[in-house]
Amino acid sequence: MKKIVLLGLLLLPAFLLKAQPSVNPSSGKIFGIIIDSVDHQPIEYATIALSRHNETVIINGTTSDSIGKFSLSKITKGTYRIVIDFLGYEKKSIDNIIVNEKASSVFLGTILLSPKSTTLQGVTVTAEKSIIENKIDKMVFNAGNDITSQTGVAIDVLKKVPQVSVDIDGNVELQGNSNIRFLIDGKPSTIYGNSIVDVLQSIPASQIESIEVITSPGAKYDAEGTGGIINILLKKTKVNGISGNLSLSGGTRLENGSFNINARRGNFGVNAFLSGNAQLQSTSITDQTRWTQDSSAKTQLMQHSESQFQRNGFQTGIGFDWTIDKKDNLTGGLTYNHWSNYFKGVTNQTTTNYDSTGTPGSPYLNNLNTINNYHSNSLTWSLNYKHNFKKKGQELNIQYNSSYASNFSDYRQTQSQGLNDTVYSGIYGSNPGTDMISEISADYNHPFSEKLILQAGMKASMEEQKSSSNVDTLDLATGNYVPDYPQTYTLDYSRNIYAAYLTGTFSLFNFLDVRPGARVEHTDTWINYGNAPESSIPSYNTFVPSLIFSHNFKNNNSLKLSYSYRIQRPDYRDLNPFINLSDPHNISIGNPELKPEAQNSIEMGYNKSFKKGGNLNLVAYYRWNTDDIQSFVIYYPTYKIGDSIYTNVTVTTRANISSETRIGGNLYGSIPIASVINIRSNISLYNRAITEKGPTPSSINSFEYRITLNISWQIIKTLAIEAFGNFNSARTAVQGKLPSWSSYSLAIRQKLFHDKASIAFTANNAFNEYVIQKTNLTGTNFSLVSTRKVAFQSFGLNLTYKFGKMKFQNAKEDENNNLMNQGF
Repeated sequence: MKKIVLLGLLLLPAFLLKAQPSVNPSSGKIFGIIIDSVDHQPIEYATIALSRHNETVIINGTTSDSIGKFSLSKITKGTYRIVIDFLGYEKKSIDNIIVNEKASSVFLGTILLSPKSTTLQGVTVTAEKSIIENKIDKMVFNAGNDITSQTGVAIDVLKKVPQVSVDIDGNVELQGNSNIRFLIDGKPSTIYGNSIVDVLQSIPASQIESIEVITSPGAKYDAEGTGGIINILLKKTKVNGISGNLSLSGGTRLENGSFNINARRGNFGVNAFLSGNAQLQSTSITDQTRWTQDSSAKTQLMQHSESQFQRNGFQTGIGFDWTIDKKDNLTGGLTYNHWSNYFKGVTNQTTTNYDSTGTPGSPYLNNLNTINNYHSNSLTWSLNYKHNFKKKGQELNIQYNSSYASNFSDYRQTQSQGLNDTVYSGIYGSNPGTDMISEISADYNHPFSEKLILQAGMKASMEEQKSSSNVDTLDLATGNYVPDYPQTYTLDYSRNIYAAYLTGTFSLFNFLDVRPGARVEHTDTWINYGNAPESSIPSYNTFVPSLIFSHNFKNNNSLKLSYSYRIQRPDYRDLNPFINLSDPHNISIGNPELKPEAQNSIEMGYNKSFKKGGNLNLVAYYRWNTDDIQSFVIYYPTYKIGDSIYTNVTVTTRANISSETRIGGNLYGSIPIASVINIRSNISLYNRAITEKGPTPSSINSFEYRITLNISWQIIKTLAIEAFGNFNSARTAVQGKLPSWSSYSLAIRQKLFHDKASIAFTANNAFNEYVIQKTNLTGTNFSLVSTRKVAFQSFGLNLTYKFGKMKFQNAKEDENNNLMNQGF
């Protein structure tokens, strides 16, 4: 059935094009040549838009060729106006162009375009989008203008985004909070519920158009995500004609590539993409010392491990956009994703027991060999219908999204004793599972006037997860792995969320723009373990208010004050009770009884845009969380799993163990210098006050900050260099301190063939092969010091090529023309 639907989508454009009635063209023609007014070189790909005199509706258009020539044909009698535009040049308008029987062919001669003398935005000219755009409810980072992340992945782009921080392992925080709701093109996906780090490490940066950051979502948005929302928008276009781009990157640590193609004729467009990424195998080194104390003795466990890690992934998809008529639009898409990673490590362990007098016993030596695998395959499909009513701004949107993923993780571990490396224990665990998400929503927008707009909507989200934990232990007598039934179980988990919201926008005293909103969500949850009785999880309702005040001053100043309420439901990994025994001394396990975390947030933001391209953005916020979900480590002298007993064990899990208050601010500034240099800096700082509710209640205060600096220099029109530095301070957790870390990168990009292609070289941490991370944790009867050397140095080369000529087209034009026809 899926194949039939996909085939139908592929054949639909051809059917529609063939079904369109033909229109008899006239013989009028307008043509000319476009050149640079300074160096008198031809300008290729300048956009020429045609409209009737004193009208703004574009009825036809084309682009200039490699020698600057353009031609518009099939023009009926009348008076016309053309507008010529190209990146980095002043727009040029030519009015009162008359086409009639006497002048059916109009030659406009040589047309001079003047380069813009205004300053740069990011690393190129003002005509391109600014790197950062601030809007009333979100901030937009335009990744296409960034150079240093060009050979990298989504994680590398996120490091550049104001208010966002990324640690050495790829974990993302927004204003210091890791509970972020991630979306792709505004839609959720099952791939995010399983391993967000793998997803973000596997999307090539070249595939990303922009990243939207919403720190105080209004009532229209789902209540999920106390940290806010990050929406990753992939590249696509709605311009008539065939166009696309190809990007390939190779390097010492990362290899990736992406291919996009877009085809549009009149009211129908199709886009398709294929992207992939591979993180080559790298070696990390970890040294860890753990002291544990029971009633009569102390034990020291020293571990030295060297591990190899690699990951890969790819995405492919197809989408369509059909403007049925002036009032109705239909869009849809189908995407397939694959992610996987592989870990192999050897750990040398030395255990020393000390008696009550502090006298050490003989050291006990053993080796641990571990292999971990993970992979996920998912299919996501969506369909969206939009209807515009007669009244401007009145519209109805109905959307359906669904995603299905099959996930598999496993580990294999053997332990050997002493110098002779005799195997005395072995275990194999696997955790296959599936995840299904379906959402249907309806949103209605009704403008009562220009200053009063009402929006309402409903949504239903259904999620179902199934997994099983299969454990086999090594039979030393036979050398075979046999099932360990007491450690084997299955999990069925489903959650349905039903929501409705109402929000409005109006002007108060002709001074303030006000956007109040309210959302109600009802959550039903079921969970079942194998043959055990179904666990009873009470249903609950969540009321989600929001309020935004904003005012736009003269001279591009704006001020915003907002309040929002958010919750964080535990995700798949937090809930899954799968026990990872790859290291029997350091066990991890999920907690299916986690409760949602709740957060209230107040935020004030000020934004100022300067005439010469500079930008200043200030944000201050206050957030307080209850039932905060945190990782927690507990020490057990002995720990029983099924019929097996493990000794000298720490167990890591997640629990609602604290409340948290965070007061912070963010300063972002962009300063252009002499039209060729742009300096961007972001400073984020906050104070966290954590009140722990665990076995040993305590209070923790921690001041944390992050600083980034980005400098770009447009040496000549086609050549630019960029440098980026990033520093994250140490972070305090409920049981200790997590390390600070820094990174730096340098890139140079040369554009070729009139900006149709480019080549870029990037270097990350060029003078340091490893990033060193030192962690300190303490808890009841244990303390731990860990030092990791993480391979982070990389060098890369990127090649990008854009193809196709973009063409504006009258909707009434002959639809039987081939898509490749550029109208010359």
